[in-house]
Amino acid sequence: MGVLQRSEGAARDVSATLKPDANVRCKADVESGQEAGMRIGEAAAKAGVSVRALRYYEQQGLLHSTRNTGGQRQYPAGAVERVRLIQQLYSVGLPSKTIREVLPFVDSGGASPELLELLAAELDRLDRQMTDLRDVRNRLHDCITEARNRDGTGSPA
Repeated sequence: MGVLQRSEGAARDVSATLKPDANVRCKADVESGQEAGMRIGEAAAKAGVSVRALRYYEQQGLLHSTRNTGGQRQYPAGAVERVRLIQQLYSVGLPSKTIREVLPFVDSGGASPELLELLAAELDRLDRQMTDLRDVRNRLHDCITEARNRDGTGSPA
């Protein structure tokens, strides 16, 4: 994503542009007249998700398809990378509403001040979550170390 620097707990925008690693401009591909060639099953298999997930992403406004004359969904090649991006954003805990706001930023490379504030808040949330996970990990490590030391062998009982 764009470059945000942190200073005393606050995120400061250094660059309000985003340079996606992959072409994820699905809707633009369809609107520009590029042939959409993947049916839903093929797109799901290539992206490593279920067909149901693709339908859900469409319902949430995160992914777009066209319909062929038989009424079947058709996805452009960029849909696979877009789905992977959506999955990554979900995996860090972003809700659909936030992802829907972030995707145009990915597509255009620019962002409103409101979106940058939203992203900075999400970054702060992730930082807190990472700190909490590190604390839990350290506690588990201490428990394991103590249990091994009680055994006297230095290894699991």
